[in-house]
Amino acid sequence: MEHFWLYLFVGFAAQLVDGALGMAYGVTACTLLMGLGVPPPTASATVHAAECFTTGASALSHRAFGNISGRLFRRLVVPGVLGAICGAYLLSQLPGDALKPYIAGYLLVMGMVIIVKAFREFPPRAVTTQLAPLGFFGAFLDAIGGGGWGPIVATTLIARGNEVRETIGSVNAAEFFVTLAASATFFLTLGLGGWPIILGLALGGILAAPLGAWACKRLPTKPFMIAVGLLVIALSTRTLLGSL
Repeated sequence: MEHFWLYLFVGFAAQLVDGALGMAYGVTACTLLMGLGVPPPTASATVHAAECFTTGASALSHRAFGNISGRLFRRLVVPGVLGAICGAYLLSQLPGDALKPYIAGYLLVMGMVIIVKAFREFPPRAVTTQLAPLGFFGAFLDAIGGGGWGPIVATTLIARGNEVRETIGSVNAAEFFVTLAASATFFLTLGLGGWPIILGLALGGILAAPLGAWACKRLPTKPFMIAVGLLVIALSTRTLLGSL
């Protein structure tokens, strides 16, 4: 509990990013937690536990506003749940300290992906093929790295030309079940711990939600994505060098 306020700040910052960009809660939170010395399995487990609350509220909101495509949701949710279970189980069976440089390297790459996406021009024609592999590997990497479902799945679908509103709504709705599956797997394999981290992340996220919604309308997307990408890269590089 002596680090509770730090965890609250992490939750606040992660939700601010997610509210403004519609993605990167897990990437931001896991990067900051690992920078504070939290082992990768604990970081991913607590981030996913806290996300159960935020993604559930997000899914209900998108459903109320009609932002969910039933066809897109159904094709993502089942492979996403399977990928989350596999990723969470694999992470729970491996030693945390040995994994730290690899997870830091993955998050560093995700920071680069966020920056690249800021400069992408999206095509006008939607491509809806190979959704099952995208959902599976997006959730698998999300569970292992503590985040990445949004940057991998949502941005890939938008980059393929899918309608932005329905893509974000459907991906966020599916994310609730992906997060729930990962959290249940972590609970069965690692037990239920890290409550100060979960509480701090959840409370910080609740406090930041209105500000994130405001930032979504006020802040220019491209510079903010670049800033977030650079922050993730810098913190991941620091963790990677410290591990090596």
